Amino acid sequence: MRRRTFLTASAATLALPAVVQAQNKRVLKFIPQSDLAVLDPVWTTAYVTRNHGYMVYDTLYGQTGKQFGFKCTPQMVAGHVIENEGKTWKLTLREGLVFHNGEKVLASDCVASIKRWGARDAFGQALMARTDELSAADDKTIVFRLKQTFPLLPDALGHGASNMCAMMPKHIAETDPFKQFTEVIGSGPYRFKVDERVQGSFFAYERFDKYKPRENGESSFTAGPKIVHFDRVQWHVQPDYATKSAAMQAGEMDWWENPPADLLPLLRKANVKIEFTDSTGFPFLLRPNHLYPPFDKPAVRRALMGAIDQREFMIAMQGEDASLWTVPCGFFPLVSPLASDAGLSVLTGKRDHAAVKKALHDAGYAGEKVVLMGATDQPQNYPLAEVAADMLKRVGVDVDYQATDWGMVVQRRALTKPPAEGGWNLFCTGFSGLDFFTPASHLPLRGNGKGAWFGWPDDPKIEALREAWFNAPDLAAQKKIGEEIQLQAFENVPYYPLGLAQLPTAVRPDITGVPEGFVSFWDVRRT
Repeated sequence: MRRRTFLTASAATLALPAVVQAQNKRVLKFIPQSDLAVLDPVWTTAYVTRNHGYMVYDTLYGQTGKQFGFKCTPQMVAGHVIENEGKTWKLTLREGLVFHNGEKVLASDCVASIKRWGARDAFGQALMARTDELSAADDKTIVFRLKQTFPLLPDALGHGASNMCAMMPKHIAETDPFKQFTEVIGSGPYRFKVDERVQGSFFAYERFDKYKPRENGESSFTAGPKIVHFDRVQWHVQPDYATKSAAMQAGEMDWWENPPADLLPLLRKANVKIEFTDSTGFPFLLRPNHLYPPFDKPAVRRALMGAIDQREFMIAMQGEDASLWTVPCGFFPLVSPLASDAGLSVLTGKRDHAAVKKALHDAGYAGEKVVLMGATDQPQNYPLAEVAADMLKRVGVDVDYQATDWGMVVQRRALTKPPAEGGWNLFCTGFSGLDFFTPASHLPLRGNGKGAWFGWPDDPKIEALREAWFNAPDLAAQKKIGEEIQLQAFENVPYYPLGLAQLPTAVRPDITGVPEGFVSFWDVRRT
């Protein structure tokens, strides 16, 4: 498939008066990956919403980066004590925690927030299944009474993968976790300026002057003190890649979250810094809807696996530079201790589209129209959808390819309606490798039916293996279970792995301190 082509533009940077330069030092202008269509970081796993969430909300525990071993350490909590042979955990909140509306953060707020998050998040579901009672002993103490020991409790509450365990006021946290809220009140380092919101164009955040960073520790990923150096952060949703590129070259914007690989040479030539902040990489996938034909049939899902050419998908997205992608890649990222070659041969043999076409027919594909969603404003997801559409046509699938913006895809993928009534059959997306590190946080691998992530696979064997992984006595046992999970995933096909990519971010040369991991705005400063 031919690579995408983009228009390029250049602009001269004008000298600014001293007053304007001083103002610019306090304002960071950021180009997000897409429109912020959803404000609720529990309702969706969309990364643009997660990035928004970590600006506005704080978490009980934070996760360190690679240097510190991705460990979860106290963030909003001062610490915890463990009693009753590991079955009782008492978490004590730090002093001085305040919501953006001026109210103190209470343990009862946190209890309601944990319960809301625990209904949606894969790791949270595991924690709540092992919890007999979750309560607030007083205004500062959160108490977990567990059915069985669960030493991963801090990891569950603090893992940096989606969904975010965001602490919010009780009256918001008690809303239905399967319905998105619109009221945004957190206790994080920035306040969301609802009055300045221009949907599809502009979002603003203002430094919360009552935010109390953690007093000790080293800032790393989502852990440690979160020190912000800008009074305002502005998100500018741009219409196309040429506009974004021109704005970065001209110095009109400070940070572009996800430039496409095509434009990296042009940006570097304009003295824009290209950084790779997520060492775990990004696994990408094609997700089928298991509720409706033809992908309700496991045999059909398996048959289509023979057409997946990971190299073709990665080249379409990232170009010929193999340092930006890795294939083959299974259901765990390469940095995960669970990564293996179990079952990978199904992805590495010759792609025979005629054979796949016959296999689909034999498996029960009856010519149903297949709705494939593509996101035109996503420089990574869009070319994947283009390749997927072409692949499906080559194997005889009747494709209804519907390309919209990512915000629309995020909204629509949550619908369980039949494809002919506004639902869907397939869409492409990607996750940080951190999200796929273990079965605990690996949402697309869940097989819990209607409670699963969008696509809703029902796979009791995967669920049983996941439980076995939680109870495994050591890493060797976990690795063995990981191989079994991958073999079962190739058998039941919750999704199609498309490869592992290294994704860049772009910042102006005077912007420093961009943190490890996903987009976050503490430690970032202008020199």
